[in-house]
Amino acid sequence: MSDNPYDILGVQRRASEDEIRQAFRKLAKEHHPDVNSGNAGSAEKFKKISAANEILGDPERRRQYDAGEIDAKGDPRGPQYRQRPGAAPRGRTGNNAGSFDDFGFTDIFSDVFGGGRGGPGGFAGARGGRGYAARGQDLRYTLEIDFVEAITGAKKRVTLPEGGTLDLAVPEGVTDSQVLRLKGRGAPGQSGAEAGDALVEIKIKPHALFKRQGDDITIELPITIDEAVLGVKVEVATVTGRVQLVIPKATSSGKTFRLKGKGVKTKTGGHGDELVTVRIVLPDTIDESLSYFFSEWRQKNAYDPGRK
Repeated sequence: MSDNPYDILGVQRRASEDEIRQAFRKLAKEHHPDVNSGNAGSAEKFKKISAANEILGDPERRRQYDAGEIDAKGDPRGPQYRQRPGAAPRGRTGNNAGSFDDFGFTDIFSDVFGGGRGGPGGFAGARGGRGYAARGQDLRYTLEIDFVEAITGAKKRVTLPEGGTLDLAVPEGVTDSQVLRLKGRGAPGQSGAEAGDALVEIKIKPHALFKRQGDDITIELPITIDEAVLGVKVEVATVTGRVQLVIPKATSSGKTFRLKGKGVKTKTGGHGDELVTVRIVLPDTIDESLSYFFSEWRQKNAYDPGRK
């Protein structure tokens, strides 16, 4: 492997700080000793990757390297650039010189192990060869359910891509894109630490009749013109079965009726309502008797719904 830090990180000389940071994070996660136990080659690569990031991850040290003032190890190239006595090594200052946090290892460990420092094992464990105690990663899955299941609740089983299953109870009133957390059903922890969680995102399939509006459910009810004029008792679908609804005489299209408690379970334990909106639907063919009736009726009745 070349000693050129740009070659080691696989970036061009004109690479931005973000591109350098992303390249380092990717390579560090791939070759970190704690995920490549016993692999001497990965350990050596990890050292070179870290050293390259010491140069390119610091804007001032990168400038010095590009200008030829320091070499790939961070050492001065000529007498005029030699480090003055008492200065921090390799251009770093203060007590944190060369610390893991300088290189972004907090984020690296979080990505690799699904947690932060992991308690007493922490970074010292990674550096000293002891076991690194870190919480297992959370694993994400997606579950598609029917509209009615989302309203009434359901017992579901998720088949995992890597094999195995997860059983979960979908609560009443779950919303689209809501994430259900199964404690301890994620990746196992490192060195005895707790396992991560399984995060299941809910996707709700649309329904042919029902729509959701907050804690209420909406539905359209088609009726005939004679039912609108004369009134009628009809059956209406709800998520828990069919119920009777009385449509009174002279009901206009667009009129909404409320079925109390037939909606979504609320956070306080109650239920929303089902809102039934009437839509008058004419027959495809108007026969002569109906046409004659309305023509006679219109001549005798001055009716204008748009008049104020």
